[in-house]
Amino acid sequence: MNLKDTIRSVPDFPKKGILFRDITTLVKEPEALHCLIDTFTAELKDKKIDLVVGPEARGFVLGSALAYALGAGFVLARKPGKLPCKTLRHEYALEYGTDALEIDAEAIRPGMRIVIVDDLLATGGTALATAKLVEQAGGEVAAIRFAMELTDLGGRSVLEGYDVGAVIQY
Repeated sequence: MNLKDTIRSVPDFPKKGILFRDITTLVKEPEALHCLIDTFTAELKDKKIDLVVGPEARGFVLGSALAYALGAGFVLARKPGKLPCKTLRHEYALEYGTDALEIDAEAIRPGMRIVIVDDLLATGGTALATAKLVEQAGGEVAAIRFAMELTDLGGRSVLEGYDVGAVIQY
């Protein structure tokens, strides 16, 4: 199945000049969603993953499905102030601004093997912030996976040293 055909492109969102690659059209199609999660699972099955971490919000959708497929747990990486517990926090740059992520300070134990999954690799800021949170908690980033990558934005270079993969590239 050609997963690229299931992605909707939305011009000028969230602001003028940005071509937004919308994964919601992929995840609503059962065959496409199965194909994506099965692709991730095949790549990661031998990595002995303890937890999947998914950044808000599309990482929640992909990450929970992947955690189930891998027999792993799932941890939310949320926007500040959304978790009702003690958190670890990391600020990062987006292609169109700045933001921060937080995770439950007790969710990851030292030595746990973690895969980070999200919908899009653009500049790499969100994924790097998530990786830094995992490492701050004592976890090991075993892999970082994306449904899509915008290769011209150079996000992969920001994640140098990590096992990075994307199923679809633009």
